[in-house]
Amino acid sequence: MALPATIYRASIQLANIDRNLYESLQATVARHPSETEERLVVRLLAYALSYEPGLVFTKGVGAGDEPDLWLKGGDGRVLLWIEVGLLDPERLIKASRHARRTILFAHGSSLGRWETQHLAKLANTPNLTVVGLDHAFLSQLVARLQRSIAWSLTITEGSLYLGIAGETLETTLLHLSGSPLF
Repeated sequence: MALPATIYRASIQLANIDRNLYESLQATVARHPSETEERLVVRLLAYALSYEPGLVFTKGVGAGDEPDLWLKGGDGRVLLWIEVGLLDPERLIKASRHARRTILFAHGSSLGRWETQHLAKLANTPNLTVVGLDHAFLSQLVARLQRSIAWSLTITEGSLYLGIAGETLETTLLHLSGSPLF
């Protein structure tokens, strides 16, 4: 018998000063049994950092042909395709052909090796942005992860300040390739 998904409910007070965007976000996210807590945290960060009305989580790990998040236009075309992890460059190039804009939130202990091996292959993909997330920052978030998530997230000048349980964690978003995130 397959293990069930674990459900997380997130409430995020978003102040994205770089985009002049202030929102109170609510999301229910399922963590597949094969998904790490770090990946779940990155999906939530990707949602908040890229937020636009209509942005939704997809089936994710359970659907190999879908991104982690996407935004579709009224005609069904993909306007924004968001992936998390250290993906194969061919998947990202293919995604960028089918979406107006593609973003990869790259993370993991082998991020440096992935950059060395794959970033050059992605440099000429005009509508692809690659953002790196600090592993130590993500580890701090994972250590504080609960099924009911309450974050206060402020983004200004590429820095991210995340309030959680009375603490403020800070990191800088690493722009690795493509147009700036904001």
